[in-house]
Amino acid sequence: MQGHDRNGMRDTASEAARLARAGRQTGRVPSITVCLVTHNRPHYVRSCLDSLRVQTVGLDRFDVIVVDSCGTPETGAALRGMVATLPNARLLRVDRPGASAARNMGAEDSDRDFLAYLDDDALAMPDWLERIQEVIQEHDPWPGVIGGKVLPVWEKPLPDWWPESLRGVLSIIDWEGRGEFRTKAIPAGLEPYGVNMVVQRLPLLEMGGFADRLGRFAGLLLSDEDVQVGWKLQDRGYSAWYDSRLVVRHQIQATRMNPEWLMKRLYWQGASTVATRRMLGQPEQVWREFPRRLVVEMLTSVAGLLPASSTRLVPLRWRLAYAQGFTRMALANEQKKRSLPGRALRALIRRDGTPIVPVMDIGARAGVPDPARPEARR
Repeated sequence: MQGHDRNGMRDTASEAARLARAGRQTGRVPSITVCLVTHNRPHYVRSCLDSLRVQTVGLDRFDVIVVDSCGTPETGAALRGMVATLPNARLLRVDRPGASAARNMGAEDSDRDFLAYLDDDALAMPDWLERIQEVIQEHDPWPGVIGGKVLPVWEKPLPDWWPESLRGVLSIIDWEGRGEFRTKAIPAGLEPYGVNMVVQRLPLLEMGGFADRLGRFAGLLLSDEDVQVGWKLQDRGYSAWYDSRLVVRHQIQATRMNPEWLMKRLYWQGASTVATRRMLGQPEQVWREFPRRLVVEMLTSVAGLLPASSTRLVPLRWRLAYAQGFTRMALANEQKKRSLPGRALRALIRRDGTPIVPVMDIGARAGVPDPARPEARR
């Protein structure tokens, strides 16, 4: 953004991060900016803002940033009208596509202690911000990231063929409890989702923000940019905390209730897993898992012959989709290798016509691991 001295911002962020690790930011009520990003969905933004209008803490206890991500002029006009009715809200616009770029703009424009991120189709419970402040103040030092419960509001009933284990791809979290992510206190696989995610602002800026090559953009369902932020902050010594007292309701779009969307979502989840591990400096985990995913792809390949709209063999097909995304992303940066095994693998994964994941700059917005970072406190 114009008007920001990024070098100065990083120096300030570094000092704030040091103080936070020393526990010297506690003892006061944390200030919060609610940030929601949107792309041409003003009807969802309206209901989201309505949920913020009735927060129990009162409008003078927080501010709101709405980021218009590459929206049409008509969307911009609609958003300006909505934001004008909320005295603590302001509208920004980012012309670089992707949720990550929009979230980063919100963080750079805010001057508060924490960013409370919401998706535009989320509805905050009336005590959402009150509970956020309560949870933060229960910790000394303050957490780096907090995730909460995400309950569905169905625009269309979940189909019977939808696997129960895949409710999470709809950003649903209904586990009751609290504890540190990636410990035994939390169920395996539970991760922070950007639809209901609170992040300490200055440490977020210090580490470079959300990875802007992840996140939804240009028709790609890449994800895990929120998970990566949580794990990077945790690895730098901050708490990554889950607390089910922080509740939002998530409007699940009817257009997602079909096999085509589910398979596409799982394909890109496989690709996102590879990208996230590389960005976190864990490429060995990719190659350790690669043979298993390749075997799964071969064993389930017959299920891929079914029409995209079919609801048959969904358990096999989603595993195939995930494996395809994983193997293609794993090999995306291996295109120049001319060895016989490399050529054979590329021929194998191309033969069904599934697109190869484009080569990505894995270092973009991800930074590099800091060898001097403190040990994670878990």
